[in-house]
Amino acid sequence: MKHIKLKQLVFLIAFAFIISSCTATKTALFDPYSYQKLIALKIETASLMGKANTPYPLHKEQINTLLLEVEKLTEYEKNKPYNEITFLMWKILTDKEKNLLAGFFKRWETKGVLSPAFIQESEKQVLQALDLLIQYEAKKDKESKEALIYLINSNT
Repeated sequence: MKHIKLKQLVFLIAFAFIISSCTATKTALFDPYSYQKLIALKIETASLMGKANTPYPLHKEQINTLLLEVEKLTEYEKNKPYNEITFLMWKILTDKEKNLLAGFFKRWETKGVLSPAFIQESEKQVLQALDLLIQYEAKKDKESKEALIYLINSNT
């Protein structure tokens, strides 16, 4: 009888340890809505960034619409459980003082028109960040998570 209780106790302790260790490393599950919105935002972003060699006021309405969609998705990502990494990346993308998405549009607004070389380099960086978010959302694997964390750490 004592042998059975001891086995049960050992099993319960092991089970509790496994459950607690899994909870600490949880990642949000694949979300088809996030994935779909990310793809659409990436395409819209690339299209708008490519027009930055023309005057900003011509595209202001489109830019505001895109930034509103980004804001909506950022809020959505903020409230998903176990989604801290994705939310941190969205905070960086939407920070006007950083050199990614919102920072690019702020610079375009300030300068009026941007040079093709600047557009090309900025577009490469912003689209790479969006690609990493897309890959992470699709795979939720260690490799895509580490790549996203590296980018976050490089921009904080």
